[in-house]
Amino acid sequence: MNLSPRLLARQLPFGVSPTSSPPCHSFLGFHRKRRRASYPRAWCAGRSLGTASSDGETAPFDRQVKLRQRTRAAEACKQYNNHFLESRSRGRAAGDDTGNGKPVLPYDYFHREVAQGLIERLDDINIQDEGFPLALEVGANSDFVYDAIVEGCDDDLALDEDDDNDVGYVGGRGGVRKLVQVDSCASALHRDEVFSSSEEGEDGSSVCQTYKLLIDDESTLPFPEETFDLVVSSMSFHWVNDLPRLLSEIKRVLKPNGCLLFALPGGNTLPELRSSLVLAELERIGGVSTHVGPYIDLSNVGSLLSGTGFKLPTIDVDDIQIGYPNMMVLMEHLNRMGEGNACANRKDRVGLGTFLGGACLHRELYPADENDVTEGVVASAQVIYAIAWKEHESQQMPNERGSATRTIGDVSVTQTKQAG
Repeated sequence: MNLSPRLLARQLPFGVSPTSSPPCHSFLGFHRKRRRASYPRAWCAGRSLGTASSDGETAPFDRQVKLRQRTRAAEACKQYNNHFLESRSRGRAAGDDTGNGKPVLPYDYFHREVAQGLIERLDDINIQDEGFPLALEVGANSDFVYDAIVEGCDDDLALDEDDDNDVGYVGGRGGVRKLVQVDSCASALHRDEVFSSSEEGEDGSSVCQTYKLLIDDESTLPFPEETFDLVVSSMSFHWVNDLPRLLSEIKRVLKPNGCLLFALPGGNTLPELRSSLVLAELERIGGVSTHVGPYIDLSNVGSLLSGTGFKLPTIDVDDIQIGYPNMMVLMEHLNRMGEGNACANRKDRVGLGTFLGGACLHRELYPADENDVTEGVVASAQVIYAIAWKEHESQQMPNERGSATRTIGDVSVTQTKQAG
């Protein structure tokens, strides 16, 4: 008998998942479509930014709630790391060589994937020979960006001796020799230090030095002007209440011709989860509350960068689809990633009936691909990657208005015969 999602949700007992697939901590895979776009300054002028004002009266996110969410997620990962090290020590004591390095945590897959894609863009940037020696990571979270920078670098060739007999670091990808990591969550910032403090966990430590700094608010950077060659951020800007102010601070600490490189989720992120919960809440209580929290639209990113004074903004988008057994597992992964709902106008409590109804709707409306072996649901994420530069005289500039010597009417079009 086929039941509608509404009837199925009402007949399920407490603690029973609305799908036959058992909960698990694995995802079905990434399916992506990439779009590339570049927005000139004139095109972005005058567009709404949709961000909070500097006085904080319209702040969309509760910073204390977000801090508690990220702290809980980081502490759970620390316990996993400690258990991993204990298991490896016991294995070595028994004569089993289990190797070195960090474990692959069950909930790090998305952040690691985005950080890898972000740092890969450094390989496409035509930069000077020395690259970006001094870099700043805003909203460092854990070592996702650092691991991507040092990945593939040969430690044996990492140290270079110059003419003064001083040993220096040749740097990781993009020529990054020193990476300053700042974050407002101490647990997330120091989550993986248990590996860097042991001799087994120093992978890449001779390639790039790191400095960790805890700050109260990412919107104010405690650095002098023109300090860094590169500022990078991965999956952190979407929780900032005053993004224009943060971009102004980044522009201040960047050197002339310095680069800003960041990734954040776009407005078309988790539409399946959002619509399922909205429909379930309308049916159960007759109202709608915020469950998936506002993300900046693609069209606003270019205007935001241009309005802050950055030059030559380039934006491209990855549309990623990930499969999960059911909506409950998806929400569990979001919480363990520290990406739970932290909107200021969220509800303190959501009923179990709303969750069950939303899970049934999610399964019926957004099932996994028929070609997938595992049954489940699909969650979509739109990741926006952006590159922008601080002004410098060496950058290409448009000609002055009125300096053109020809008009559009002077252009002639020659028609050619179509080939056989």
